Amino acid sequence: MENQAAKSATEVTAEDAEKSVNTHTAENAVMPKMVKSKLPKRLAVLCALLAIASIGGIIAKQGVLFCIITLLMVVAILGRQRTAMYMLQGYSLLQLAFVSMLPVILYDPGNLVVGNPSNFQIGELQGKVPVYIIFSLLILFSMLQVWIAFTPKVKAYFKTKINMNIMS
Repeated sequence: MENQAAKSATEVTAEDAEKSVNTHTAENAVMPKMVKSKLPKRLAVLCALLAIASIGGIIAKQGVLFCIITLLMVVAILGRQRTAMYMLQGYSLLQLAFVSMLPVILYDPGNLVVGNPSNFQIGELQGKVPVYIIFSLLILFSMLQVWIAFTPKVKAYFKTKINMNIMS
C-alpha cells in the first residue's frame, strides 16, 4: 500500500512537472524575450578608474562635491539606470571639451619657457614630467572615455525602460 502511495506521488509530481513545463513554455511564447547583457569589461574598467579618482579627490579634499556626484554616477551605472548612461555621455563630452581647452586656459604669455616640467612625488619616487605629456595623457583618457560612453555594447547594457513604480 505504501508502494502504491509512493507510486501515485511520483506520478502526480511527474504530471505536475509536465504541466508546469507546458505552462512555462506557453508563458515564454507569449512574453517577449528580454536579453540581459552583461557589464562590458571596458565600462567596468572605466567605472573603477572613475571610482578611484573620485575617492582620491575626496581624500585629498579637492572638489569633494564633484567627486561625490561622480561616485553616485558610478553606482547608477552599476544599477543599469538609463539616466546614468546619459550622465556618462554628457560627463565624458564635457570633460573632453574642458581638457582640450586646458592648454589655452593655462597659457601664460609672460612665461615663454615651453614645456616646464612638473614635479611629482609618489612615496620616495620623484620625477619630472613635461606639461605637454600630462596634457596629452589627459586628452587621450578623455577621448577613450567618450569612445566607451558611446559604444553600442555599453548602450545595450542599460535598461531601455525605467519604471519608477516600486510595486511592479
